[in-house]
Amino acid sequence: MRMHIELDDELVAQIDELSGPRGRSAFVRSAIKRALRQEFRWADIEAAAGAIADQDHDWDSDPAAWVRAQRHADVRRAG
Repeated sequence: MRMHIELDDELVAQIDELSGPRGRSAFVRSAIKRALRQEFRWADIEAAAGAIADQDHDWDSDPAAWVRAQRHADVRRAG
């Protein structure tokens, strides 16, 4: 699908500097994909915020001890 967008001359010059004038579309396509992935990641992070309660965890009294116990409970762990 084609899409018409307007960009400042300076921005196009910077794109051309990195991609060359024949690589503009690929560069813009890649940049948009990266931006979309980032936006979706942030949406997932924000949606997950608050999913874990603020208290009553197994690790509350001694987080370091809880981590050590978790590590030793993993039979795949070496050492």
